[in-house]
Amino acid sequence: MKHNGMLLGAAMGPTNGHHPGAWRMPWAETDSYTDVKSHVRAAQIAERGGLDYLFYPDRAFIWGDLETGPPIVSIDPAMLLAAVANSTTRIGLVPSLSTSFNEPYSIARQLRALDVMSRGRAGWNAIPSYEREAFANYGLPVPSRENKYGRLYEVIQIVEALWASWGRGAGTPDKVTGRFADTSHIRPINLQGRHVGSRGPLQIPPSEQGQPVLFMPFASGAGIQAAGMYANGIIGMPSSIEDSRRQRDMIRAVTEAAGRDADEVKYLSFATFGLGATEQEAVERRMALEEAAGIDGRLAHLSMMLGVRLDPRDRDKPLGVVQAQALRARSGSQQETLAHKLASEGRTPLEILGHGVLDPNPGVIGTAEQVADMFQEWFDAGVTDGFSLVVDDLHDGFGDFVDHVVPILRRRGLRPDDYQGTTLRDHFGLPDQLGPDPRLTDRELTS
Repeated sequence: MKHNGMLLGAAMGPTNGHHPGAWRMPWAETDSYTDVKSHVRAAQIAERGGLDYLFYPDRAFIWGDLETGPPIVSIDPAMLLAAVANSTTRIGLVPSLSTSFNEPYSIARQLRALDVMSRGRAGWNAIPSYEREAFANYGLPVPSRENKYGRLYEVIQIVEALWASWGRGAGTPDKVTGRFADTSHIRPINLQGRHVGSRGPLQIPPSEQGQPVLFMPFASGAGIQAAGMYANGIIGMPSSIEDSRRQRDMIRAVTEAAGRDADEVKYLSFATFGLGATEQEAVERRMALEEAAGIDGRLAHLSMMLGVRLDPRDRDKPLGVVQAQALRARSGSQQETLAHKLASEGRTPLEILGHGVLDPNPGVIGTAEQVADMFQEWFDAGVTDGFSLVVDDLHDGFGDFVDHVVPILRRRGLRPDDYQGTTLRDHFGLPDQLGPDPRLTDRELTS
């Protein structure tokens, strides 16, 4: 099955939204961090818009400053998505699970369970951890780069072998004959590497899609080599359209070098947005979020971006002549370029912030047409296969995107009118898979 349209998913982090001011808005629920219902509501809105997947990043430690906001990641991605699975029917569910701490059997079992519970909608964002705080939580030293990626390779190979250890030939329970399963198709794998191993077999049968779809973050060196061998979805965080092209070209090259078809891997760019009926309304909506986030700190960040000192008392005044002459570019990022342009046009510091210049990812603060235009520009240019949405405020951001941007993308022929299948593999246009890719040769594993 081929998929030639634009893929759309969402990166789910703080439960009020990714903007640091979202949790302080009047409508924000202060207990949403631990409230499963908030995740279910967001997933149902995304599914109403026909989005392909929800992606949950993770860190195995407290990530974020709890004095000023909730943790940046959810309480537990796999557990939350198990609850979401029961309240949705089509959208893909992609938790992150680290290969550094979790054993292959645990990963294979947990994700197979989610895949079966969701009837073939599970994915896995396979990540090796690197943070000292995370390893300390498991009582471990930070490994060398060689050992970190050596374990990553072995974990993925063994997990996929375990997924194949209960084959479809085992059949379904037959009360007439009295046979629950043909155990000749449920066999141990007996694999052992330098870092991990497993006997098997897994005690859960395959789902409708065979096994979960494998995602990995874009990385360099050994990380991108692993992605080229195993991943079907690449989570990218490009800083510009040119950076997105470079990253996508790189992942396609390493995929072909691994003996796979480059079209089998989908590069997915992070993208932010803020919507309004007019661009000015969108900017004003974002200005309210900036105020809620703590304007002094936000202006301090903007000061560094512009290279001039900004006084919070002057947030509603255009930059003075001396300040305008002192503007200095540093990184040349899309956001920095926009900030300098707005400052030169006489916009106030608060207005500049309202255009999303502190967003970590490229995006648009404007109308639904403007957001759709950016997405189409990137997609038509061949620099991405789709987008992982970074929603600033879930209170209205998700619903507005589904109600206003998605219909435009559908009218332009970039998105289907509805789901074309039932599994995550269907959404990505991927063939059924059960077990390791036969085109790849296992590394350093013995049986």
